[in-house]
Amino acid sequence: MKPIDIIVWGENHHEKVDEYVREIYPEGMHEAIAAGLRSVLGESARITTATLDDPEHGLSEERLASADVVTWWGHKRHGDVDDEVVDRLHRHVLDGLGLVVLHSGHYSKIFRRLMGTSCTLNWRATGDEELVWTVEPDHPVAQGVPHPIRIPAQEMYGERFDIPAPDELVFLSSFSGGEVFRSGCTFRRGRGTVFYFSPGDQHFPVYRHPDVLRVVANASGYVAGRRHGEELRNRRIDTREDWNL
Repeated sequence: MKPIDIIVWGENHHEKVDEYVREIYPEGMHEAIAAGLRSVLGESARITTATLDDPEHGLSEERLASADVVTWWGHKRHGDVDDEVVDRLHRHVLDGLGLVVLHSGHYSKIFRRLMGTSCTLNWRATGDEELVWTVEPDHPVAQGVPHPIRIPAQEMYGERFDIPAPDELVFLSSFSGGEVFRSGCTFRRGRGTVFYFSPGDQHFPVYRHPDVLRVVANASGYVAGRRHGEELRNRRIDTREDWNL
């Protein structure tokens, strides 16, 4: 089978201007995510990265046409994403490109357009413990994931999360302050599938957490979808022994 072609897209802003973030992710969050995906998916995926400051944000027509999945992390510079690139990405998602939106990417232009809502939420950046509970244990994205995933310190995201009702709710998070959040959701848009996964604030090493990276890897295989054959929606990673992070 042809390897899944995954583009790991990162804003790559905080790592340049915030020394604390740079210490956690010296090569950027996008590179940390890409390394985790390579560790899980191995030769079954071709993984490259792109950033906001690349020409066309690294998302040219040619590159998107050959991709199966884009993962998206953005936060501070949502407004700097060119509308023409958003239009292009939106068109490709409707045509079958898979999209995995991470953490503060909930407020990105592309996610808000696909959802058709404000995508606002409650938040508190105080380093809460987050427990990510599996709602659908048989879902492909949940395979090989402990119940719950324990993240020692993370930005709190809480309801109400202004999104449409998900097609599938895979994960629900709880926080030490008592809040809950729909943290892992799928949405069908045209021929494409979108997966939103909330853990991943830049001030905590969440993208070095093996279980978080496993979810991103599982989700990438799941949303690859129509461009890569429907069998990828049922691809399972059954053990955790393959991790070497």
